[in-house]
This record gives sequence, C-alpha cells and structure tokens, in this order.
Amino acid sequence: MRTGVLLAAALLTAAVSVSWMVGERFSAVLAAYYLLTWTYSVRLKRAAIVDVMALAALYTLRILAGAAATGISPSFWLLAFSMFIFLSLGVVKRYTELLDAGPEAATGSGRGYWARDLPLLMSMGTGAGMCAVVVMALYINSPDSQYLYRHAEWLWVVCPLAMYWIIRVWLLTVRGQMHDDPVVFAVSDAISLMTFAIIAVITIAAI
Repeated sequence: MRTGVLLAAALLTAAVSVSWMVGERFSAVLAAYYLLTWTYSVRLKRAAIVDVMALAALYTLRILAGAAATGISPSFWLLAFSMFIFLSLGVVKRYTELLDAGPEAATGSGRGYWARDLPLLMSMGTGAGMCAVVVMALYINSPDSQYLYRHAEWLWVVCPLAMYWIIRVWLLTVRGQMHDDPVVFAVSDAISLMTFAIIAVITIAAI
C-alpha cells in the first residue's frame, strides 16, 4: 500500500513536470483531465447520465490536450462532433453492462441504472450518434469546410458511412454482441476499419 502511494506520487510529480515543459495550456488541460478522472472514479461513475457525459468530456479533453501540445486551435465542429460521438459510445458501454447484468439489475446495477432503463439508454445513445452525423453535415455546408476543401461535396459521402457505422455498433450492442470497449472494437473490427479507410480516402479526395 505504502509503495503504491509513493509510486503514484512520483508518477504524478513526473507527469506535472513534463506537462509544464510542454506548455501552460497543456498543463491546464491535464489538470482538468486529472480532476475529472478523479471525480469520476470517486463519485460520477455511479451517477446515472452524468457518468456517460463525464466519459464523453474525458475523451474530448484528450483532443484539447493534443491541440494544446501542438499549438493547434481545435474547431467548434470537432469538439461538438467529439462530444456527441463519445457520448454515444459511452452509453454503449453502460448498455452492455446493464444487458449482461440481466434481471439482477432490476433494483440497480451499481452504476445508477436499472434494467428498465435499457430503452432509454438505447434512445439516448443512438440519438447522440445521429447528432454527431448532423454536426458533420452542418460542417460540410459551412464556410469553414468550403475554405479548407476544394471538393467539399465529396464529404457528403462520409455522412451515410458514419451513420452506418454508428447504427451497426448499436445493432451489435442491442443483440448482446458487443464484447469489447467500443473504442477497442472500432480499431479491431474489420468492417469498422474498412469503413474508416473509405472515409479517409474520401476526405483526401476532397482536399
């Protein structure tokens, strides 16, 4: 126990030192990430709805950290898309846990959800996923997109591909076939990788 505490303190000190060398903005984002992670572990992970919103915020903070480290200003579109897509994937995790718990979750799953909440979680997760696609569509039609891409119209193909991937993830989840963390699933599933590759080719063609 004592060794673990000492190692944790040493690693935290090292992380703070390295982050300060990267820059003040990066250090501020890292501090926010650490605070939210600690709060999530202690309390928020047992608060229904708030837990998945915290997960989405944590993933978005990683994007902000990368932007701070590289000196790139993240766009509103990227952050909005991130919040919605990661909210959807966070709900996938909770839905899977609740589904696996079965009838035992009728009086609470330890995460703040009941078995009867499954339809609500599905609606919330699929809705958030579709909102991410709407953000993408609005971005394609925005002046920002028209400025960055010579053939922005190609990006419209990305929307149905993203919609297909999100619906497929939820189809597998509802069927009880989502056995991995959704992010791990995204980088290990053959169909997902193929979908992402097509999206990448389309994006390059649009530049």
